[in-house]
Formats: sequence, structure tokens, C-alpha cells
Amino acid sequence: QVQLVESGGGLAQAGGSLSLSCAASGRIYRINAMGWYRQAPGKQRELVAVVSDTGSTNYADSVKGRFTISRDNAKNTVYLQMNSLIPEDTADYYCQANVKSTFRLTSVDYWGQGTQVTVSS
Repeated sequence: QVQLVESGGGLAQAGGSLSLSCAASGRIYRINAMGWYRQAPGKQRELVAVVSDTGSTNYADSVKGRFTISRDNAKNTVYLQMNSLIPEDTADYYCQANVKSTFRLTSVDYWGQGTQVTVSS
């Protein structure tokens, strides 16, 4: 089994900052891309940012210049630093990792349990 455990999030005022982290554990052989998604009430889940195993990053247009994704391969952990928060960033945030485990032949996407981020105006 592979588990993703998120931490961070909470309540922030507009213009403030929050940080998220997500640690993967279990029978991991290799982690490929890792990313953050979010889902606001009544909306579909959307990609926020993704980082490849080599460190290449990609961001949703709505967060470019404000959010930074990073990863620590030694710790199997992905981070999301969120600055200049706006109320529209309010959502449940989910981490995702594409993992080659020791018990499957192919890589599989795993998801964290989600953490709430609320930005007040």
C-alpha cells in the first residue's frame, strides 16, 4: 500500500500566506510526478500545480506568480507555498502522486485525504 498524508492549510486573510505539505509512504519504488489539486464547493476538481521527478513545474494560470510547488525526493514529500491568497483560492486541496510501487507492475495515481483552505476577504 501507498499512503499520502497532507498537513497544513487552514484559515488565512486575503493577501496572506499558507503552506501545504504531503508525505508519501509505503511500498514505494519510485515517485514520478507529484501535484496539488483543489475543489471548491459546487465545482470540479482542478489542477493547481505539478512537479515532475526532475523538478519541472507547471501551474494553473490562476495561481502563477503566487503559488510555488516543490518536492523533496529524499523525503517523498511535495510542498505548496501559497502567497497573496485571494478568496477564490478557498477550496479543499488534494495532493496527488504517480507512484511505481513494489507490488504493481505499472505506476498508479494516489491521492491524499484533502485539507481545507479558507481565505477570508
